Amino acid sequence: MFDLDAYSARIDLPARPTRDAAGLARIQHAHRLAIPFENLDVRLGRRIAIDSAAVAAKLVTARRGGYCFEQNRLLLDALAAFGFTARPLLARVWLSAAEVPPLTHTLSLVMIDGQQWIADAGFGGSYAPVMPLAEGAEGEAPDGARFRLTQDDERAGEGGWLLLRDGDAATTDGRGAGAGWQPQYSFTLVEVHDSDLAMGNHWSMTAPSSRFTNVTVASIILPRGFATLTDRNYRRRAAETIAEAEITDPRVYRMRLSMMFGVDLSAAEVEALGLFDGATRP
Repeated sequence: MFDLDAYSARIDLPARPTRDAAGLARIQHAHRLAIPFENLDVRLGRRIAIDSAAVAAKLVTARRGGYCFEQNRLLLDALAAFGFTARPLLARVWLSAAEVPPLTHTLSLVMIDGQQWIADAGFGGSYAPVMPLAEGAEGEAPDGARFRLTQDDERAGEGGWLLLRDGDAATTDGRGAGAGWQPQYSFTLVEVHDSDLAMGNHWSMTAPSSRFTNVTVASIILPRGFATLTDRNYRRRAAETIAEAEITDPRVYRMRLSMMFGVDLSAAEVEALGLFDGATRP
């Protein structure tokens, strides 16, 4: 049984949202403000479980973050508990892609009053707002970045969709941040089964070419900005203020991870990430 009260408290959502587009957007925004995107367990050599119980135990009870397969499992369970009709989709992330990427991202398709919407609480590259699934539909993130959906692009695939972004590079994790409309990810509406999600999750946490087995990442949205920690590189954009730094002291890294992203690791766990001289990864 999904603990809706615990989830609502975790994302600081004091009142039950309306079952409409505004309510959906409110849930996703609150989720992203409260729960960081991160792959720390992958880098610590731990298996990522994406069943409902394991995800709730980690992201809600233990107050950790996670990556897309965890974040959007939690969102789907919450949406069902709030009375929405939703199902998962799989996507290809085109950020910095030199060739066709694998299906290693998941998002949610939500039906509201006969209209399909996409919601995504697990896109770590930036904040993708809730959007209606329609050609040319546009949405704006709290940081001012614009997003657009199109089927008129070969990267969308047959019958598929491509999400584009046009916004400040400072409110991204640094990938796919050129001028103008930049591809974020593509997806189709093909039915996705738990086994499909399991395969995408397995590849993401084990493949030698997976971003998550090579780079330690954390990100979280701010009311009017975005903060990222990519290996030792920290960047924070809040309104018009930008702060950037390379962290060279594991104690500072641990403090920053706790204060900005709400993730508390032990000193031994930070050492095990292998980001600092003399440290070794598991």
